[in-house]
Amino acid sequence: MSDAPSLFRMILHVSDIDHAAGFYAKLLGTAGRRVAPTRHYFDCGSVILALVDPTSGGETPKTNPDYAYFSVQDLEGVHARARELGCLSKGEVHGKSAGDVVTRPWGECSFYVHDPFGNGLCFVDERTVFTGQ
Repeated sequence: MSDAPSLFRMILHVSDIDHAAGFYAKLLGTAGRRVAPTRHYFDCGSVILALVDPTSGGETPKTNPDYAYFSVQDLEGVHARARELGCLSKGEVHGKSAGDVVTRPWGECSFYVHDPFGNGLCFVDERTVFTGQ
């Protein structure tokens, strides 16, 4: 399908753009860029991860209802940064610790975190990404 849409931006709500930008810069290993007083962008492959602070407009931030998934080359390195940030998930995924680097039943080697604003993220070793094919 040549006319299939391309996802180019994903927004995560945060309640403190400066704190969020610092947290994500450390976790992702890249500074990103401030594009507006309440927006900070991170290039994640062909998709922009946009942190948006809606509080200046009087809105309450909303957490994403599900995890955002990132494929990475250095899963252990990202895991170490997440551990330093204290954001590793304390839950379980299919009976195993979500915060540990584990090969999941569908073959992905991954771990889960929660940002300081309640958004869930999952990091997957790029060599094990399962796309359903």
